[in-house]
Amino acid sequence: MTTRTTTTPTGTSGESRIDSARQFMEGTARVLERRQLEVFLDDAPVEPVLDALRPYRNPDGGFGHALEPDVRCPGSQPSAALTALGVLAEIGATNDPMVTATADWVASVARSDSGVAQVLPSALGHPRTPWMEPKDESSFLTFAIAGRLHQLGVEHPWLDAATAWSWRELESQKEAGGYTVVFGLQFLDAVPDPDRAAAAIDRLRPAIRPDGTVPVPGGIEGEHIKPLELSPRPETPSRALFTPAQIDADLERLESEQLDDGGWDFHFLHWMPAQSTEWRGIVTLDALHILREHGRL
Repeated sequence: MTTRTTTTPTGTSGESRIDSARQFMEGTARVLERRQLEVFLDDAPVEPVLDALRPYRNPDGGFGHALEPDVRCPGSQPSAALTALGVLAEIGATNDPMVTATADWVASVARSDSGVAQVLPSALGHPRTPWMEPKDESSFLTFAIAGRLHQLGVEHPWLDAATAWSWRELESQKEAGGYTVVFGLQFLDAVPDPDRAAAAIDRLRPAIRPDGTVPVPGGIEGEHIKPLELSPRPETPSRALFTPAQIDADLERLESEQLDDGGWDFHFLHWMPAQSTEWRGIVTLDALHILREHGRL
Protein backbone atom coordinates (compact mmCIF):
# COMPACT_ATOMS: atom_id res chain seq x y z
CA MET A 1 0.00 0.00 0.00
CA THR A 2 1.34 3.43 -0.90
CA THR A 3 0.86 6.61 1.08
CA ARG A 4 1.25 10.26 0.24
CA THR A 5 4.27 12.16 1.50
CA THR A 6 4.71 15.83 2.25
CA THR A 7 8.31 15.75 1.06
CA THR A 8 10.09 13.61 -1.48
CA PRO A 9 10.49 10.00 -0.34
CA THR A 10 14.19 10.27 0.40
CA GLY A 11 14.67 14.02 0.72
CA THR A 12 13.94 17.15 -1.23
CA SER A 13 16.64 17.17 -3.87
CA GLY A 14 15.86 16.60 -7.51
CA GLU A 15 18.40 13.79 -7.60
CA SER A 16 16.71 11.85 -4.82
CA ARG A 17 13.30 12.46 -6.39
CA ILE A 18 14.55 11.03 -9.69
CA ASP A 19 16.21 8.06 -8.02
CA SER A 20 13.00 7.21 -6.23
CA ALA A 21 10.94 7.57 -9.40
CA ARG A 22 13.39 5.39 -11.31
CA GLN A 23 12.99 2.65 -8.71
CA PHE A 24 9.22 2.85 -9.09
CA MET A 25 9.37 2.69 -12.87
CA GLU A 26 11.78 -0.24 -12.92
CA GLY A 27 9.60 -2.14 -10.48
CA THR A 28 6.18 -1.30 -11.83
CA ALA A 29 5.91 0.41 -15.22
CA ARG A 30 5.50 -1.19 -18.63
CA VAL A 31 8.56 -1.74 -20.83
CA LEU A 32 7.40 1.13 -23.06
CA GLU A 33 7.45 3.74 -20.29
CA ARG A 34 10.68 2.32 -18.88
CA ARG A 35 12.35 2.78 -22.28
CA GLN A 36 10.96 6.32 -22.49
CA LEU A 37 12.41 7.04 -19.06
CA GLU A 38 15.85 5.89 -20.25
CA VAL A 39 15.67 8.35 -23.15
CA PHE A 40 14.51 11.13 -20.83
CA LEU A 41 16.98 10.62 -18.00
CA ASP A 42 19.97 8.93 -19.65
CA ASP A 43 19.87 10.18 -23.26
CA ALA A 44 19.50 6.56 -24.32
CA PRO A 45 18.81 5.74 -28.00
CA VAL A 46 15.19 6.03 -29.12
CA GLU A 47 15.16 2.71 -31.05
CA PRO A 48 14.26 0.64 -27.94
CA VAL A 49 11.22 2.91 -27.44
CA LEU A 50 10.13 2.24 -31.01
CA ASP A 51 10.72 -1.49 -30.48
CA ALA A 52 8.52 -1.37 -27.36
CA LEU A 53 5.79 0.54 -29.19
CA ARG A 54 5.52 -1.74 -32.24
CA PRO A 55 3.92 -4.74 -30.46
CA TYR A 56 0.85 -2.58 -29.82
CA ARG A 57 0.37 -2.07 -33.60
CA ASN A 58 -2.13 -3.94 -35.70
CA PRO A 59 -1.89 -4.92 -39.38
CA ASP A 60 -4.36 -2.11 -40.21
CA GLY A 61 -1.75 0.47 -39.15
CA GLY A 62 -3.52 1.46 -35.94
CA PHE A 63 -2.75 0.65 -32.32
CA GLY A 64 -4.64 -1.35 -29.71
CA HIS A 65 -3.87 -3.97 -27.04
CA ALA A 66 -4.48 -1.50 -24.18
CA LEU A 67 -1.75 0.90 -25.28
CA GLU A 68 -4.17 3.45 -23.81
CA PRO A 69 -4.99 1.61 -20.58
CA ASP A 70 -8.70 2.49 -20.44
CA VAL A 71 -9.62 0.46 -23.56
CA ARG A 72 -8.33 -3.09 -23.21
CA CYS A 73 -9.21 -4.56 -26.56
CA PRO A 74 -6.80 -5.90 -29.20
CA GLY A 75 -8.38 -3.88 -32.03
CA SER A 76 -7.13 -0.46 -33.10
CA GLN A 77 -8.65 2.47 -31.24
CA PRO A 78 -8.40 6.29 -31.57
CA SER A 79 -7.24 6.66 -27.96
CA ALA A 80 -4.39 4.22 -28.63
CA ALA A 81 -3.45 6.16 -31.77
CA LEU A 82 -3.27 9.31 -29.66
CA THR A 83 -1.01 7.58 -27.13
CA ALA A 84 1.27 6.29 -29.88
CA LEU A 85 1.59 9.72 -31.47
CA GLY A 86 2.40 11.17 -28.05
CA VAL A 87 5.23 8.67 -27.60
CA LEU A 88 6.60 9.39 -31.08
CA ALA A 89 6.44 13.14 -30.48
CA GLU A 90 8.14 12.91 -27.11
CA ILE A 91 11.19 11.10 -28.49
CA GLY A 92 11.30 13.25 -31.64
CA ALA A 93 10.63 10.35 -34.01
CA THR A 94 9.04 12.66 -36.55
CA ASN A 95 10.22 10.67 -39.55
CA ASP A 96 9.36 7.21 -38.31
CA PRO A 97 6.98 5.41 -40.71
CA MET A 98 4.57 4.80 -37.82
CA VAL A 99 3.68 8.51 -37.82
CA THR A 100 2.22 8.59 -41.33
CA ALA A 101 0.78 5.09 -40.96
CA THR A 102 -1.09 6.20 -37.86
CA ALA A 103 -2.47 9.24 -39.68
CA ASP A 104 -3.57 6.94 -42.51
CA TRP A 105 -5.35 4.66 -40.05
CA VAL A 106 -7.09 7.58 -38.33
CA ALA A 107 -8.27 8.81 -41.73
CA SER A 108 -9.64 5.35 -42.49
CA VAL A 109 -11.91 5.41 -39.42
CA ALA A 110 -12.87 9.09 -39.52
CA ARG A 111 -16.53 9.96 -39.81
CA SER A 112 -18.03 11.87 -42.74
CA ASP A 113 -17.44 15.17 -40.93
CA SER A 114 -13.71 14.21 -40.54
CA GLY A 115 -13.90 13.83 -36.76
CA VAL A 116 -13.08 10.56 -35.03
CA ALA A 117 -15.11 8.68 -32.43
CA GLN A 118 -13.84 8.32 -28.90
CA VAL A 119 -14.29 4.54 -29.02
CA LEU A 120 -14.86 2.22 -31.98
CA PRO A 121 -17.20 -0.80 -31.89
CA SER A 122 -14.20 -3.16 -31.83
CA ALA A 123 -14.08 -2.43 -28.09
CA LEU A 124 -17.42 -4.15 -27.53
CA GLY A 125 -17.03 -7.37 -25.61
CA HIS A 126 -13.67 -6.31 -24.16
CA PRO A 127 -12.81 -4.73 -20.79
CA ARG A 128 -12.91 -0.93 -20.75
CA THR A 129 -13.62 1.92 -18.35
CA PRO A 130 -17.25 3.06 -17.99
CA TRP A 131 -16.73 6.20 -20.10
CA MET A 132 -15.28 4.24 -23.03
CA GLU A 133 -18.52 3.32 -24.76
CA PRO A 134 -18.74 3.35 -28.57
CA LYS A 135 -20.88 6.20 -29.90
CA ASP A 136 -21.73 7.14 -33.46
CA GLU A 137 -20.41 10.68 -33.23
CA SER A 138 -17.17 12.57 -33.55
CA SER A 139 -15.36 13.28 -30.30
CA PHE A 140 -12.90 15.59 -28.60
CA LEU A 141 -10.13 13.08 -29.35
CA THR A 142 -10.07 14.70 -32.80
CA PHE A 143 -8.58 17.84 -31.22
CA ALA A 144 -5.79 15.93 -29.51
CA ILE A 145 -4.88 13.66 -32.43
CA ALA A 146 -4.75 16.64 -34.79
CA GLY A 147 -2.61 18.49 -32.26
CA ARG A 148 -0.11 15.63 -32.05
CA LEU A 149 0.16 15.43 -35.84
CA HIS A 150 0.80 19.18 -35.99
CA GLN A 151 3.43 18.76 -33.27
CA LEU A 152 5.08 16.05 -35.39
CA GLY A 153 5.08 18.29 -38.46
CA VAL A 154 2.90 15.94 -40.49
CA GLU A 155 1.33 16.92 -43.79
CA HIS A 156 -1.72 14.75 -44.41
CA PRO A 157 -5.13 15.26 -46.05
CA TRP A 158 -6.95 14.04 -42.94
CA LEU A 159 -5.07 16.53 -40.79
CA ASP A 160 -6.28 19.38 -42.98
CA ALA A 161 -9.88 18.19 -42.62
CA ALA A 162 -9.51 17.50 -38.89
CA THR A 163 -8.02 20.94 -38.35
CA ALA A 164 -11.02 22.53 -40.03
CA TRP A 165 -13.34 20.35 -37.89
CA SER A 166 -11.48 21.36 -34.73
CA TRP A 167 -11.73 25.07 -35.50
CA ARG A 168 -15.45 24.76 -36.18
CA GLU A 169 -16.04 22.90 -32.94
CA LEU A 170 -13.87 25.10 -30.73
CA GLU A 171 -15.13 28.37 -32.17
CA SER A 172 -18.76 27.33 -31.73
CA GLN A 173 -18.37 26.05 -28.15
CA LYS A 174 -20.50 28.03 -25.71
CA GLU A 175 -19.89 26.13 -22.46
CA ALA A 176 -16.86 23.90 -22.98
CA GLY A 177 -15.76 21.88 -19.97
CA GLY A 178 -13.93 18.78 -18.79
CA TYR A 179 -11.80 16.96 -21.32
CA THR A 180 -13.06 19.12 -24.16
CA VAL A 181 -10.87 21.84 -22.61
CA VAL A 182 -7.90 19.47 -22.14
CA PHE A 183 -7.88 18.17 -25.69
CA GLY A 184 -8.87 21.53 -27.17
CA LEU A 185 -5.82 23.12 -25.56
CA GLN A 186 -3.59 20.34 -26.90
CA PHE A 187 -4.77 21.26 -30.39
CA LEU A 188 -4.44 25.00 -29.82
CA ASP A 189 -0.91 24.65 -28.40
CA ALA A 190 0.22 22.88 -31.57
CA VAL A 191 -1.75 24.30 -34.50
CA PRO A 192 0.41 26.69 -36.60
CA ASP A 193 -2.00 29.64 -36.39
CA PRO A 194 -1.03 31.50 -33.21
CA ASP A 195 -3.38 34.49 -33.47
CA ARG A 196 -6.45 32.35 -34.10
CA ALA A 197 -5.33 29.93 -31.38
CA ALA A 198 -4.92 32.76 -28.85
CA ALA A 199 -8.47 33.93 -29.51
CA ALA A 200 -9.83 30.40 -29.15
CA ILE A 201 -7.91 29.90 -25.91
CA ASP A 202 -9.38 33.06 -24.48
CA ARG A 203 -12.88 31.79 -25.29
CA LEU A 204 -12.15 28.79 -23.06
CA ARG A 205 -11.34 31.04 -20.11
CA PRO A 206 -14.84 30.80 -18.52
CA ALA A 207 -14.26 27.05 -18.05
CA ILE A 208 -11.33 27.72 -15.69
CA ARG A 209 -12.23 28.07 -12.00
CA PRO A 210 -10.46 30.64 -9.77
CA ASP A 211 -7.97 28.01 -8.59
CA GLY A 212 -7.06 27.16 -12.19
CA THR A 213 -8.91 23.85 -12.30
CA VAL A 214 -11.68 22.49 -14.53
CA PRO A 215 -14.34 20.14 -13.12
CA VAL A 216 -15.06 16.82 -14.82
CA PRO A 217 -18.81 16.24 -15.22
CA GLY A 218 -19.66 12.60 -14.63
CA GLY A 219 -16.29 11.84 -13.05
CA ILE A 220 -15.63 10.48 -9.59
CA GLU A 221 -16.57 12.73 -6.67
CA GLY A 222 -14.61 15.98 -6.79
CA GLU A 223 -12.74 15.00 -9.95
CA HIS A 224 -11.13 17.97 -11.64
CA ILE A 225 -8.35 18.73 -14.08
CA LYS A 226 -5.40 20.69 -12.74
CA PRO A 227 -3.49 23.61 -14.31
CA LEU A 228 -0.43 21.54 -15.20
CA GLU A 229 -2.65 18.91 -16.82
CA LEU A 230 -4.28 21.64 -18.90
CA SER A 231 -1.02 23.41 -19.74
CA PRO A 232 1.93 21.08 -18.98
CA ARG A 233 4.60 22.99 -20.89
CA PRO A 234 5.88 26.53 -20.22
CA GLU A 235 5.99 28.98 -23.11
CA THR A 236 2.92 27.50 -24.77
CA PRO A 237 -0.17 29.49 -25.80
CA SER A 238 -2.39 27.74 -23.23
CA ARG A 239 -0.29 29.22 -20.42
CA ALA A 240 -2.15 32.50 -20.99
CA LEU A 241 -5.06 31.01 -19.03
CA PHE A 242 -3.08 30.78 -15.79
CA THR A 243 -1.32 33.17 -13.46
CA PRO A 244 2.24 32.47 -12.29
CA ALA A 245 0.83 31.95 -8.80
CA GLN A 246 -1.53 29.24 -10.05
CA ILE A 247 1.31 27.45 -11.82
CA ASP A 248 3.62 27.71 -8.81
CA ALA A 249 0.91 26.34 -6.54
CA ASP A 250 0.30 23.43 -8.89
CA LEU A 251 4.01 22.66 -9.08
CA GLU A 252 4.04 22.48 -5.28
CA ARG A 253 1.03 20.19 -5.45
CA LEU A 254 2.73 17.96 -8.03
CA GLU A 255 5.93 17.70 -5.99
CA SER A 256 3.96 16.83 -2.86
CA GLU A 257 2.07 14.03 -4.60
CA GLN A 258 5.08 11.81 -5.20
CA LEU A 259 4.28 8.70 -3.17
CA ASP A 260 6.55 6.77 -0.87
CA ASP A 261 7.07 4.14 -3.59
CA GLY A 262 8.57 6.84 -5.82
CA GLY A 263 5.71 7.06 -8.31
CA TRP A 264 2.74 9.34 -8.84
CA ASP A 265 -0.90 8.37 -8.97
CA PHE A 266 -3.78 9.64 -11.12
CA HIS A 267 -7.02 11.31 -10.07
CA PHE A 268 -9.71 9.55 -12.06
CA LEU A 269 -11.39 6.18 -11.57
CA HIS A 270 -9.10 3.30 -10.61
CA TRP A 271 -11.06 0.74 -12.44
CA MET A 272 -8.96 -2.43 -12.45
CA PRO A 273 -5.44 -3.36 -11.26
CA ALA A 274 -3.77 -3.46 -14.67
CA GLN A 275 -5.31 -0.16 -15.75
CA SER A 276 -4.19 1.49 -12.52
CA THR A 277 -0.64 0.14 -12.70
CA GLU A 278 -0.21 1.17 -16.32
CA TRP A 279 -1.56 4.68 -15.79
CA ARG A 280 0.77 5.16 -12.82
CA GLY A 281 3.78 4.56 -15.05
CA ILE A 282 2.45 7.06 -17.58
CA VAL A 283 1.66 9.81 -15.07
CA THR A 284 4.97 9.31 -13.26
CA LEU A 285 6.85 9.87 -16.50
CA ASP A 286 4.67 12.92 -17.20
CA ALA A 287 5.33 14.32 -13.72
CA LEU A 288 9.09 14.10 -14.21
CA HIS A 289 8.83 15.86 -17.58
CA ILE A 290 6.74 18.67 -16.11
CA LEU A 291 9.00 19.19 -13.10
CA ARG A 292 12.15 19.28 -15.23
CA GLU A 293 10.65 21.69 -17.76
CA HIS A 294 9.79 24.03 -14.88
CA GLY A 295 13.26 23.81 -13.34
CA ARG A 296 12.13 21.67 -10.40
CA LEU A 297 14.50 18.76 -11.13
